[in-house]
Amino acid sequence: MIEPDQTPWHALPVGDVAVMLQAAAPDQGLSTGEAARRLERYGPNQLREAAREPRWRVFLRQFQDLMIVILLIAAVVSLLISREWETPLAISVVVLLNAAIGFVQESRAEASLEALRKMTSTVATVRRDGRLARLDAKELVPGDVVAVEAGDRVPADGRLLSAASLEVREAELTGEAQPVAKSVIGRVEEGAPLADRTNALFMNTSVTRGRGDMLVTATGMATETGRIAGLLAVAEPAPTPLQRQISSLSRTLALISAVVVVIVVVLGLVRGQEFGVLFVTAVSLAVAAIPEGLPAVVAFTLAMGTDRLARRGAIVKRLSSVETLGSTSQICTDKTGTLTLNQMTARELILAGRRFTVSGHGYAIDGRIRSTDGRPPPDTLDQALIAMALCTDAVLREDEEVVGDPTEAALIVLAEKGGVDVAALRQQRPRLAEIPFDADYKFMATFHHWTGDDGRPIVRCFIKGAPDVLAARATHYLGPDGITDIDPQARRRYDEANATLAEQGRRVLAMAHQDFPADGFDASADMELLDRIVLIALVGIVDPPRPQARQAIQQCHDAGIRVRMITGDHAVTAAAIARDLDIPGQAVTGAELDQIPGDAELARRLDDIGVIARVSPEHKLRIVGALQARGDVVAMTGDGVNDAPALRKADIGVAMGLTGTEVTKEAATMVLTDDNFATIVGAVREGRGVYDNIVKFTRFQVSTALGFVLTFLITSLTGIAEGAPFTALQILFVNLVMDGPPAMSLGVDPVSPDAMSRPPRPAREPILTRERLIRILLTSAVMATGTAAILAWAPGPAPAVGQAGVAGTMALVTFVFFQAFNLLTVRHPTRSLFHRETLHNANPLIATLAVVALLLLIVELDPLHGFFTTTDLTFDQWLICLAVGSAILWVGELVKALLRARDRRQSAHGA
Repeated sequence: MIEPDQTPWHALPVGDVAVMLQAAAPDQGLSTGEAARRLERYGPNQLREAAREPRWRVFLRQFQDLMIVILLIAAVVSLLISREWETPLAISVVVLLNAAIGFVQESRAEASLEALRKMTSTVATVRRDGRLARLDAKELVPGDVVAVEAGDRVPADGRLLSAASLEVREAELTGEAQPVAKSVIGRVEEGAPLADRTNALFMNTSVTRGRGDMLVTATGMATETGRIAGLLAVAEPAPTPLQRQISSLSRTLALISAVVVVIVVVLGLVRGQEFGVLFVTAVSLAVAAIPEGLPAVVAFTLAMGTDRLARRGAIVKRLSSVETLGSTSQICTDKTGTLTLNQMTARELILAGRRFTVSGHGYAIDGRIRSTDGRPPPDTLDQALIAMALCTDAVLREDEEVVGDPTEAALIVLAEKGGVDVAALRQQRPRLAEIPFDADYKFMATFHHWTGDDGRPIVRCFIKGAPDVLAARATHYLGPDGITDIDPQARRRYDEANATLAEQGRRVLAMAHQDFPADGFDASADMELLDRIVLIALVGIVDPPRPQARQAIQQCHDAGIRVRMITGDHAVTAAAIARDLDIPGQAVTGAELDQIPGDAELARRLDDIGVIARVSPEHKLRIVGALQARGDVVAMTGDGVNDAPALRKADIGVAMGLTGTEVTKEAATMVLTDDNFATIVGAVREGRGVYDNIVKFTRFQVSTALGFVLTFLITSLTGIAEGAPFTALQILFVNLVMDGPPAMSLGVDPVSPDAMSRPPRPAREPILTRERLIRILLTSAVMATGTAAILAWAPGPAPAVGQAGVAGTMALVTFVFFQAFNLLTVRHPTRSLFHRETLHNANPLIATLAVVALLLLIVELDPLHGFFTTTDLTFDQWLICLAVGSAILWVGELVKALLRARDRRQSAHGA
C-alpha cells in the first residue's frame, strides 16, 4: 500500500495529471487487466486498520498493576516456604477476579463499538473498458475515472474532469460546515489549503448536489484522509490520572510495608525469636499492608460507571478512562455536528423593510415566523416562501431527513413553516428551465408558468444567490407598498441589512424574481437575461446549536471546566455560535495561531482565546499538547477524520458515534452514541461520582491496611503477641471478604449533589491528599490502639502462631467492627452519618449486616474454627468488641463536625 506523496495534483493542468498517472481516455477508463496490475502495485483502496490487541494480551494486561505483582510474589514465596495452600489460593482468587472484571468490561466495550461500525461497503461508479460499472471502492486505483452525484460518498482522492452544479460537504476533513462548490478550473495555487482546492475531490467527503467525473489521483493511505489517519501513530495517549495515582499509592503502601517488615524482623531477632516465626509474621504483614481487594473494587466501580454511561449514550473503551472525565479541566470541542445540529436552519428573514425571526431547530417544521415589530406578516411573505420552495432541489422526507444541499434544506423548511406545501407546489408549478448554481456567478434560477397581476400568462423566474450578486442585477425591490424602483437609499438599506446578518455569523441568501412574456419564451434561458430582477427578501441561515448545548456548557462553567471551540469553519461564524452558547474568549484563526512563538507562549495566550477557527489537524494537536504541558486534563471531542489525531493525544478523546468516522472512533477513548455534547456533561458528572467513590473505598481499605500495619507494629514493640497478632488467612479473609463487598457497596453510591459545583481536582493531586491521609492515619491509629487493647485485656494467653484463643478471636472481631463502622463513616467527608441522604444507598448498610453475619459464622461455628484459627465468644465479649469498634464512628463524627464548622467560617469570610 502506498503512502501519501507530495504531488500537488490540484496545482497541475488536468492534462499533465492524466499523463503522469498514465490514464486512458476519460470515456474509456482503464482496462480490467491494467486495473488489476495497479491494484497489486498500490494495494486496496482502504485505510490501514489499527492492529487489534489479542484477547490473551488484554487479559495479561490486567496483571500489570504493582499491587497485583506484589501479591503474586507473596503467594509464590508463601507456597514455597510455608508449604501452606490456603494463603496462595486466596490471593490467586482475588487476582483472577480483578483480571476477569477488567477483561470482561473491555470486551463488552469493544463489542459495543463493533456494533456502531457501519458494515456496508462503499460502492463506486467507475469507467472500465469503456463501460460504467459499479465496483467496491476497495478496487479503485490511481488513473480510474469515477462518476459521482448527489448523495454519493467520494470513494478516493481525485482531480475533476467535469462538473455540473457540483457541491461537496467536506466537514469530515476541514470542519467547514458549508458545502464547497466544485468546478473544473485549470489549476489552483500549490500551497492552497484543502478547503480551497475547488478542482479536487477527497475521500470520505459527501456530494450534496450536482454531478461530476473525476480522475483518481490517490487511494488508501495516500489520500488526505489516509495522511491524517497516519498522524495517529505519533499521538500516543498518556496514562490516565487514576492509573498514575493508583500506581503511586501502590508504591507508597509497598514502601510502608517494607519498612515495617524490617522493623518487626529486627526487633524479633533482637528479642531472640525464631526466624521461622518471624518469616510467617513478615509474610502476614506484607499481605496485611496491601489492600488486596482494592484493584478488584476499583475495576468493579469503573465497570459500574461504564455501564451507567453506556445507558446514557457514552461507551468507554477502557475502564481507567472513566474517572478521567471527572478530572477534566479543559474541553476542546469541534463545532459542526458536536455543538451544532449540522442542520442548516433559517433564523432571520428581512422582507419589505421588516425583520422576522424564525423559531424551531434543524429540519423540524414546527417552528413559527414572527415579526419583530409585533405586526402580522404581510401578504408578500408568500412570494418569498414560494421562491424558496421552487428555486431549490433539496427534498424533505417525512422523517425530517433531507436529501440534497443543507442550505436549500433550510429554505424549504422555512417555506413549510410559513404554510407552503413544497411538494404539492412543485407538482403544480413544474420547471420550464433552470440555470444551475455555479460558483462563478453565485446564483440559481428556475422558470415556471405563472399568472401576472393583470391576469395574463407569464413566465416567472425565481432566483436565489449571493446578496451582492443579485443586487447588481436588480432594478426593483419588494417594499412595504409593493414593487418599487431601487434608489441609492434603498440599496444602502439593503447593504446594511446584509452586513448585519453576516456580522451575526449568518450565511445570507437573497431571494428574487423576474417576469418574462409567455409568448416566445426560450426554454434555454441565458443568465444574461436576468438584468431586471426584483429583490424580495434576505434570509439569514445558520447551523444552530444543539438545544441542550448551552445548558451543558453552563454546567461546565459551574464545574470549573473551560470549554473551547476548535473548528475548521470561518471565524465569524464560529464566533457567532460561541456567543450564542456563552463560550467566553476571543476568536482567532489557525493562521494567527501560527504567529504565536512556542507552545509555552501559546499555553499562556489560550486563557484569552475561546474560539480557534480555520484550523488544521496539526493545530489541534498543538493546542491539546500546550494545555497538557501546563497541567490541564484535556478532553477533545469531534467527529471528522481531521479530529482523530487530537482525540488520540488528549487525555480523553470523545468521538461521535452516529456521524463520526471510523478513524475517529478508533482514536477515541469514549464514543457518544447520540452525538450530543450534553452527554459529555453527564459523563463528567458520572466521572466525578466514580472518583468520589474510589476515594471513599480507598480511604476505607487503606485504613484497614494501615490499621493492620500499626497493630503489628504496636504488638511487636510491646510484646503483646508472640509472632503475628493475626494469621495470614485471617488477614486475607478480612481484606477480601470483610473488606471487598462492603467497599464495592461504596462503589455504587449515588453522585453527590455538589459534584458539579466544585472545581476539577488538580491532575497531579494524589488520591490520598494531606487531609485524607491525616484522617486515614487517625482512623488507623484508633483501630490499632483498640485492637491492641483488646489483645492485652482479653482473658487467656496471648495469640501464638497457629493457635486459637479468646484474645486473638476478640481482636479479630473488634477489628472487623472497626471496619463496619468505618464503612459508614467514609460515605461523605463532612456530612454526618445521621443524615437522610445516608439512606439513598442502602447497599453499605446491607453489606455491614452481611459482614457481621459472616463474622458470627466463623466465630461460632465449630467446623470453621480450625480453618480460621478462632474460638467461641460469650455475649458479653461480643458487646465489648462492638463497643470498642464503635469508637471509629464517634471519632469520625467529631472530625466531621469540626470540618463543617471550618467550612462555615470560610464561607462567611468569603462572603
